[in-house]
Amino acid sequence: MQNIRSIFLMLAGVTVFVALALFTFSVTLAVGGILTVLMVGRALSLKMKPAPVRAKAQAQQREMRIWNDGRGTIIDL
Repeated sequence: MQNIRSIFLMLAGVTVFVALALFTFSVTLAVGGILTVLMVGRALSLKMKPAPVRAKAQAQQREMRIWNDGRGTIIDL
């Protein structure tokens, strides 16, 4: 009778261990899949939205400004 009870408890323990291991593995795969989908979606959305380009026409050639403020002539190069 002791042998049958020991075998039953051992099988129950192994069954619980395998069930928890499979549950952990499946949750890990699910979280990994969700994160992968989110990363791919973000990468694709950033490629579809071009970054703005800031440029000024003739940035090197500023016009020279000259004015008189009453105390002297100011030349802004």
